[in-house]
Amino acid sequence: MFVPNSPNEQQLSMFDSERYLSDREKRYLDQSWAKYFAEYIFPKIDEAPYAVLYSNKDSRPNTPVNVMVGALLLKELTGLSDSDLMMAMMFDIRYQYALHTTSYLEQPISDRTLGRFRERCNAYETATGIDLIKDTVQSLSEEMAQIMKIDCSLKRMDSLMVASNIKRMSRLELLYTCVANLAKEVRKNSGELPESLVHYTEKDDRNRVIYHSRSEEASSRIETVLADARTLRDFCGADYDESSNYQLLLRVLKEQAIENEDGSFRLRTKEDGGMDSSMLQNPADPDATYREKAGKKNRGYAANVTESVGKAGSIITDYQYEQNTYSDSQFMQDAVNSLGKQERPVTVVTDGAYAGKENQEQASKNNIEHIGTNLTGRATDDIMADFEFSEDGTKVIKCPNGNMPKSCSYNKQTGQYNVSFHRSQYEPFSQGCGSNPFDLTQEIPCRPYASMRKASNKNAFRFKNWRIEHQQVLPVYAGPG
Repeated sequence: MFVPNSPNEQQLSMFDSERYLSDREKRYLDQSWAKYFAEYIFPKIDEAPYAVLYSNKDSRPNTPVNVMVGALLLKELTGLSDSDLMMAMMFDIRYQYALHTTSYLEQPISDRTLGRFRERCNAYETATGIDLIKDTVQSLSEEMAQIMKIDCSLKRMDSLMVASNIKRMSRLELLYTCVANLAKEVRKNSGELPESLVHYTEKDDRNRVIYHSRSEEASSRIETVLADARTLRDFCGADYDESSNYQLLLRVLKEQAIENEDGSFRLRTKEDGGMDSSMLQNPADPDATYREKAGKKNRGYAANVTESVGKAGSIITDYQYEQNTYSDSQFMQDAVNSLGKQERPVTVVTDGAYAGKENQEQASKNNIEHIGTNLTGRATDDIMADFEFSEDGTKVIKCPNGNMPKSCSYNKQTGQYNVSFHRSQYEPFSQGCGSNPFDLTQEIPCRPYASMRKASNKNAFRFKNWRIEHQQVLPVYAGPG
């Protein structure tokens, strides 16, 4: 049952730990971060939206929501784990003071409290699409911006890669893990399993199959695992449709293998196509994807951070978390749509990867001025500026030599094209693109607007002049933080 916890209505206890501090200790407490958090942040945490997470029936009251949300904020600010935070609340007066729990005989946080609260919030977000914690953070950011007298009409935006805590797996390891996970689940639920699959449930089987065999045997081992995967899939059938391990097995077979006419599987090759960065990286984190950025390989996610900037400082006012195949251009589109029509002009500063004709037009409609720095990333050859694109920007019409491509595909999410030319057409400019001239057809991935600007060596959206005008507020763009 949801019960609000108003900071102004808390009953003080005669055993309040703050009362037993000396004058010297109180003076140092008032000078710490805890006083600011207790007076300006904690009272602004709105508990009402979280009422939907709890039952309407008469039952045991919930742990105070503002204490849990405040604890999560302190956890991120201080870099503590859940268990370390729990101990800090028990033995550190600053955490108790910040969260208004000095009068509690026992601190209301256990080793499971925050995990269960996050689980409730995640389940609600999955069902409704509403991220309660994100809404709270945005609300608090707006309050803090007003207190710090930061003009929210000036924002800057940047993205970063967030690595998933998963192991890099070979294709054999990936296939084996999906089969083993489902085999163990079936064995646990029913105890029945085909004899040929029982070894997947044994303790040392993983090392024996994956590591204790010669490397030249990898192909035959993969064939065996694929055959076992087919057997297990057919054995489970519709009875396991709701099982996440069963769905992961179906996914890995679809992504990593090709089903022959006789129902058997073979390993998918590059020539078969369909192999991209969205493929399953590790069953432990099914949503993690693969991406290379700035020469670094990342398996995980991408975060986009929006920061309001003023002479008094800066504060993060919005963030977005997606698979790392999400492009900066798409982040910009989402941010513009989220901001909506602005009553007064708003300026958003980004690097050049956020640029795009559609984004610029939509930003202008919403009274938002998009200022782009010089484009970053890989150097682009001048020849890229000579490709000719269709008016809607979804097709490459001609190469620099005037030849039409054999085929062209456009990825709207990343803003990139994959263009194929016959070798005879491609050889004259293959060195400029840095690609292999010996292929009969050659893919040329490029971003039309970005590449043209980089090749022309121009600063996007008049950034140089804009920076001089605002140099006291934003002398150097270095991204949020």
